[in-house]
Amino acid sequence: MRKLLVYLKGYKKETVFAPLFKMLEATFELFVPLVMAAIIDRGIGQADTGYVLKMGGILVALGLIGLLCSITAQYFAAKAAVGFSTGLKHALFDHIQHLSFTEIDTLGTSTLITRMTSDVNQVQNGVNMVLRLFLRSPFIVFGAMVMAFTIDVKAALIFAVTIPLLAVVVFGIMALTMPMYKKVQAGLDAVLSATRENLTGARVIRAFHKEEEEIGRFEEKNEFLTHLQLVVGKISALTNPVTYIIINAATIFLLYTGAVRVDNGSITQGEVVALVNYMSQILVELIKLANLIITITKALACANRIEAVFEVKSSMEWQTGMAGEAFRQMDQTAVVSMVSGADGLPEKERLAVEFDHVHLTYGGAGAESLSDIHIRVPKGQTVGIIGGTGSGKSSLVNMIPRFYDATAGTVRVDGRDVKSYGMEELRQKVGIVLQKAVLFRGTIRDNLLWGNGAATDEELWEALRLAQAKEFVETKEGRLDAPVAQEGRNFSGGQRQRLTIARALVAKPEILILDDSASALDYATDAALRRALKELPGETTVFIVSQRASSIQHADQIIVLEDGEMAGYGTHEELLADCEVYQEIYYSQFEKQSAVQN
Repeated sequence: MRKLLVYLKGYKKETVFAPLFKMLEATFELFVPLVMAAIIDRGIGQADTGYVLKMGGILVALGLIGLLCSITAQYFAAKAAVGFSTGLKHALFDHIQHLSFTEIDTLGTSTLITRMTSDVNQVQNGVNMVLRLFLRSPFIVFGAMVMAFTIDVKAALIFAVTIPLLAVVVFGIMALTMPMYKKVQAGLDAVLSATRENLTGARVIRAFHKEEEEIGRFEEKNEFLTHLQLVVGKISALTNPVTYIIINAATIFLLYTGAVRVDNGSITQGEVVALVNYMSQILVELIKLANLIITITKALACANRIEAVFEVKSSMEWQTGMAGEAFRQMDQTAVVSMVSGADGLPEKERLAVEFDHVHLTYGGAGAESLSDIHIRVPKGQTVGIIGGTGSGKSSLVNMIPRFYDATAGTVRVDGRDVKSYGMEELRQKVGIVLQKAVLFRGTIRDNLLWGNGAATDEELWEALRLAQAKEFVETKEGRLDAPVAQEGRNFSGGQRQRLTIARALVAKPEILILDDSASALDYATDAALRRALKELPGETTVFIVSQRASSIQHADQIIVLEDGEMAGYGTHEELLADCEVYQEIYYSQFEKQSAVQN
């Protein structure tokens, strides 16, 4: 929790004024029993109506001043707590955005969502309650005991016994429940994960008639969470009855002791009433304190979970400033020192991408996903990548923009190790269209401008034309300003894919990666897209990942992967003659097409 308190730095004034005004309110509240005692002993005892009215006015004044102090404290506490949670959410979201795919895969989406929402809200409530009550409640408890000692020492000894006993109960329950609340939040993660999977995969679940099975899985996780919450709730619920028993027992004993001492003439009736009032104040404040401790316990458990995310550091270190420049100079020196090609230029300078004996193992995986990949891709070439499911096609292209780092070997872009680039510099060179077409809520224009925020309408339409999306965008009401629903749900799968391709083309990247991004397109549109890609200006290097042999057969080079290893590398004709894996893929697909045509 201490590490998170840095987000309260901008609210120093509020964090001082909130408890200060609460302490003022508590101070005025402590004077109330003394005023009541004076009214009973002097006003009522001596039938002095004027005195009763005067002291009654003082009680009203104390109440109004206390109310004003309380409202002021509530305002400052709320402002500090909301500001704290806002800063925390921004920092947490920024930290998550800088984590690599490896860390995000390890933590899990549902856990991150829970910590960004539920956990932060619990911590916000904790900060709010601490600023309002953490000092006020103990102050009134010990203040009431001190005031009781000023009235009568012997009667006040009951307070000295009662308060430590109550502290043992309250803090004992806190020690038991704090670890349990951590388990409750973990159970909430599991429920959220199941819910998210069911909502995102609703169509698949219904298609395979798995509703009952998924309902059962959800109920199992929900029942486990319910059990945890019931257990911790029952323990926490002991706080109020136990404190009531102790306080009421102390009140009974206090009344008995007070009656005896009034009969002896040691104290007055008004002072007994004041002592009982102080005991009642202690009861109320301890109940508040018990609830506060429950809230703090939850907040601390959630704060620890949030801190755990902050402690996860990205496995990737990006070069910036002078460090990046030093790496760049080193790479350029290495390039120039290489053996020159036939045209007199250093061979490395003519390469767009190079995989130098690259290996990749995902975190927690038992085996390598890619093994000894060695490829050189000259600038301006179109490279096709094909292979069976799980062969490592996406893993291969994901290392070019450095979504994942090679566990061995080196990936180079323009002759430089990708690790020597700054993030912005590398990502400006590489445009990638991922397997899952993701669009964001807004308009078509908003989504396309992700590629280049300064792009003109002409550039957007040209990108749409190349991506074979111009025709259907022109039919939309508003055209470029046509609305896009969350995840592009108001577009078909093929339309979403073409819009994401257009978004990548708007950036005019030097390297364009299409990771199975035309799988929803028909063969005619796919062929038109491939023809359009040949019109790209400059020496744009294109990587096409596909399950279709027809999509990559006209590429300059084709990479065939099988179980993370290169099964073949060459042109369509070369692979068709020499590569058994490619032959199997190609002939199986074209035999099916022939059968359909016949």
